[in-house]
Amino acid sequence: MMTNEELIEKLEELTKNAKHHQLDTLRSILLHNASVRYLQSSFNNNKLHPSTFTRHVPLSSYEDYVPFIHHLAHHHDAKLHPLLSVDPLLCFFYSSGTTSLKPKLIPYFDSTLSKAASFLGHRGSAVVLQRLFPPRPNVNKILMFFYADKITTTKNGFKVMAASSYPIQSGKVTSEQLAMFSSPPEVILGSNVEHQMYCHLLCGLRNHDVIDGISTPYAIGLIKAFSLLESKWEQLCDDLNSGFPSHEISDVAMREAVINTLGGPQLDLSNRIRLVCEGKNWNGIVHRMFPNVRFIRCVTTGSMKQYYKKLKFYAGDVPILGGDYFTSECCVGINLDIMQPPETTRFVIVPTFAYFEFLPFEMNENEQDVCEQTVDLTSVEVGKMYEVVVTTYRGFYRYKLGDIVRVVGFHNSSPEVEFVMRAPKSSAEILTEKDLFSAVENFQLALRGAVDIEIVEFASFLDQEPVLKRLKVFVEVDVQDKSNFLEDNLDECVKMFKSCVSSLESGLGALYKAQRDKGHLGNLMITILRHGAFNQLLDLAIKNGTSASQYKPPKIIRNHEIVKFLENLAFATISMDD
Repeated sequence: MMTNEELIEKLEELTKNAKHHQLDTLRSILLHNASVRYLQSSFNNNKLHPSTFTRHVPLSSYEDYVPFIHHLAHHHDAKLHPLLSVDPLLCFFYSSGTTSLKPKLIPYFDSTLSKAASFLGHRGSAVVLQRLFPPRPNVNKILMFFYADKITTTKNGFKVMAASSYPIQSGKVTSEQLAMFSSPPEVILGSNVEHQMYCHLLCGLRNHDVIDGISTPYAIGLIKAFSLLESKWEQLCDDLNSGFPSHEISDVAMREAVINTLGGPQLDLSNRIRLVCEGKNWNGIVHRMFPNVRFIRCVTTGSMKQYYKKLKFYAGDVPILGGDYFTSECCVGINLDIMQPPETTRFVIVPTFAYFEFLPFEMNENEQDVCEQTVDLTSVEVGKMYEVVVTTYRGFYRYKLGDIVRVVGFHNSSPEVEFVMRAPKSSAEILTEKDLFSAVENFQLALRGAVDIEIVEFASFLDQEPVLKRLKVFVEVDVQDKSNFLEDNLDECVKMFKSCVSSLESGLGALYKAQRDKGHLGNLMITILRHGAFNQLLDLAIKNGTSASQYKPPKIIRNHEIVKFLENLAFATISMDD
């Protein structure tokens, strides 16, 4: 076992000799998996060699693997003929499920090479945290909003779960690691996400003075948790006072474990929490609830950036630490400077995590430039954007992750990148996530000038079915302490929203503007959704197998089922031509 300093030295050595380690990584992958059907069909009996790999194997996306994954999941002969990897298949992981109502399946093979890479990534991430916040013996628990989710099984008998759930579902988590969490395992393994979140809060409050950090995979998870605290604090105090969780918590194992954690009535603690919450001042609530907490940690980049401001409101002076660049397919990069806010967060790509290629990416007002010629890890240029392409130890070859990054520098000889957005699916798309964020910010400012309305969630959809295609923007809004304001004043609200539409349209980016100027786009349409619409979409996604921990609300919708679902939850639709 390496010491912390030895591990940092290892990372330094890898990034200093990135080109050498990348070649070794590719050579190891090809040598190990040379006989798999996917590669054999690509090479057509040509000799497998790193120098000819990119010439013979085409760039790929998830759709190219669907027949292989389906065969692995449902046909017993898949074990006899290696399709994607020669290693034993352990289970399948669910993707985040943001692009469709049903998540993708990612095969998880028992690869020694991949385990070594993953260990380096996760251990490296822990070391970066420990250097900033050395462990304290008496304040040593993490309030972790984590949900193991249900497990399903394929026809071939393989379990399907979220990647983040695998350690606890497979028994890989040690008793020492479980002891770090403020909640017992039964809460993590519970059967109802809202009840689990409530119990996480309750157990966290019971352990309030030994909470060192608060964590969840994505920022939206903490926004939902703190929102639940706002609405349920009185019940939480009552539960602390009685020593029993609310009667709504019906999962027997979870309920009994929480009762044991509470350890009987906590009258003094209940009164203290009640005094903190009675004023309903939620600005900086984290430190007042958990006096010894030193950090909050979650991903705040990409589509999570929109939640950062609200999270800062709750956090006050407690630092929000950034996450790492890890995906279900493989680890990509480590965040060595976790104190940075989302706009300056950068990830160092580690050359042994996978074999990396970068597909140049550019969008301009005339067209999306299509390029199929990749550059390698050490040939990227600072300032340019690329789509990340990975060849993994676990059966993906020249696989487009669908992530657009910008190279912002180098750590030794390995690039540092910032996450920009998810890649457009086709050249027909006229809007990026970044454009949409900017437009909604403009719209929010304009609305605040009229009435105190908060946009809590949003997404867009390019409807190409009409004769003249048009962009639809879905916006979920909330009026604090006026739950029926919008419905009771519908005509007035529609006028107000319509008066602000131009502010939204002005931020939609150069591609959108060019299409509008050329007459290729119809008038913008805005659909105002009832409060809680996106939560209902989350519930449906979880019902269909998406992990509650990994879920990210869609921003650029490409699925008609999601569009129909949201349209059924609308209370008003506004068009520029109305």
